[in-house]
Amino acid sequence: MAIQSGDAIPAVTVQQATPEGAQALETASFFAGRTVVLFGVPGAFTPTCSAKHLPGFLTHAAALKAKGVDVIACMAVNDPFVMSAWAKDQGVGDDVVMIADGSAVFTKALGLELDLSARGLGLRCQRFALIAKDGRVTHIGVEAPGGFEVSTAEAILAAL
Repeated sequence: MAIQSGDAIPAVTVQQATPEGAQALETASFFAGRTVVLFGVPGAFTPTCSAKHLPGFLTHAAALKAKGVDVIACMAVNDPFVMSAWAKDQGVGDDVVMIADGSAVFTKALGLELDLSARGLGLRCQRFALIAKDGRVTHIGVEAPGGFEVSTAEAILAAL
């Protein structure tokens, strides 16, 4: 079952892509004591993800932070090296934490996996965005297949 508003963020270990390389990221401590916007995409460098989803959160980063968001994070079922290259390509800087969920451990724990094997992409993450306060989901928008409405930066701004 997919994570819902009111649920706790699952405690797992993933990788964070940083300029210094991959670093372990414990979700329990990452989400604790702050407001985090996490958005998930089917894959780095994919069309909607690169042209709209990540750029939208970069464009609205200051507005999100002005509404009380401490951290904006982007997650994909990709390795940390791909996430790092995508961050450089998109000019992410310090505005968005890039989370690599290469084995889909976090994605599965959230109940947001998407099997795109028929399209040659394997197991991926559904497109979504959530707001978590002190490790608990207060809002989540999961897109219908092919959709791009409830997980946009604008939708998250409206939900704050």
